[in-house]
Amino acid sequence: MSEDFRTELLDAVSALPADEWDGLAHATPGTTPFQRHAWLSALEHSGCVGAGTGWQPVVLALRDSDKQLAAVCALYVKSHSYGEYVFDWAWARAYAEHGLPYYPKLLLAVPFTPVGGAKLLGRDAAARKALLHSILEVTKRSGFSSFHALFLDPQETHWADTLKLLPRTTIQFHWRNPPGEGAAPWADFAAFLASLRHDKRKKIRQEQRQVRDAGVTFRALHGTQITPADWAFFTRCYDTTYALHGSSPYLTHAFFQAIGNDMPAHCLLFVAERGGTPIASSLVLLDPQARIAYGRYWGAVEHVPALHFDACYYQPIAWCLEHGYTTFEGGAQGEHKMARGLQPVATQSAHWLAHPQFARAVEDYLERESAALAEHQHSLQERLPFKEVQ
Repeated sequence: MSEDFRTELLDAVSALPADEWDGLAHATPGTTPFQRHAWLSALEHSGCVGAGTGWQPVVLALRDSDKQLAAVCALYVKSHSYGEYVFDWAWARAYAEHGLPYYPKLLLAVPFTPVGGAKLLGRDAAARKALLHSILEVTKRSGFSSFHALFLDPQETHWADTLKLLPRTTIQFHWRNPPGEGAAPWADFAAFLASLRHDKRKKIRQEQRQVRDAGVTFRALHGTQITPADWAFFTRCYDTTYALHGSSPYLTHAFFQAIGNDMPAHCLLFVAERGGTPIASSLVLLDPQARIAYGRYWGAVEHVPALHFDACYYQPIAWCLEHGYTTFEGGAQGEHKMARGLQPVATQSAHWLAHPQFARAVEDYLERESAALAEHQHSLQERLPFKEVQ
C-alpha cells in the first residue's frame, strides 16, 4: 500500500458521514445503490448485521496526508457462510475435518445481495487499488483464515488477479434490452414475447392467464407512492416466504422502512391484489442513472399458480420496457429464468486462504470448476429462448 495513505478501521458504515461515503461512491465507476451509505447503514441500524448475526461490520478507510477520505469499503467478519451466494461450505467442512478453524473469515460483499458492481470505493483507481492491498494486510495481520471478495466489477477482478487471489466464476441470469449485439430493442412487452420461440411464448401467456383467471391484478408503486402500510404488507409476504422454507428472514420491517424513507427513488414495489385485497408483493431496486433494475425479494400470503413468475419477472420486465430500463437482474441461480427471457451472465469473485496446503487444494478445485462452468455456460447460450440466437 502506498505510504501516502493512512489506514483507519471503524466498526460501522454509520460511523462515517453519509456525504463522505456517498461522495466516494459517486466517484467510483460501476457502483450500485447497494453501496449507498443509506443502504449499508440501514442494515446496521435495523440489526440485520452486527452482534449476534454472524455479520460483524468492519469499515476500512484510507486517508491521505491531508486527512481526507481517499477510499473506503464495508467488510464483514463472518462466523458462518449464510447469505453470501458464492458457496464455500465445502471448504469450511474440509477445514473442520482437519481440525482447523475456517471461521472467522473476512468478507468484502453487500450482505444478502448477490449483485455485481464496484465494492472498493475511492476517489481514483490508485486509491481503490491501495485499498485492496490494505485489506489483504489487515486479513493477514488479524489472523483470519481467509478473505473473500464477492461479485466484483472487472477492474477489481483484475486487481485481485494481480495480487494472486484465486478467481471464481458463477452464473446469474439477467434480462437485457436489446438482448444482444446488433439486435433491435423491444418497444414493449408484446414485442418481447414475440421474439421468443413459440413454446416459451405460449408458456408465459399461459402463466399470465392463470394469474388473471384467478382474479389477480397488479399495482406498481414507485418511491413515495409506497406507504407504510405497503411496507408492512411486503414485510409480511417476505417473512412468509422464509417461514415456508423453514428458515429465518435476513431482513426486517425496520430495514425496509428505512430504505423506503431514505432511498425512495430506488424502490419499486409490485402489489398483487385479488378483489381489492393484497395477496403478494415483490420488491425491485432501481438504479435510475444506469437504467438497471434489480429483482430482490418477494412473498405471498396466498398460493396462486404462476403468481411468482408474474410478480418477479413479467411485471418487472414490462415495467422496464415502459420506463426505458435496459437491464433487469433476476438474482442468484435459477436456470428456469432462461425460459422467461433472462440470459446467463458470468459473475466474478476472488479468494485468499492463509493455509498454504488448503490454498493449493482450492486453487486446483477452482481451475476444474472454472473449466466445467465455461462448458456449462456455452451449453446455456445454445438454449436461449429467442427465435434466433442474438
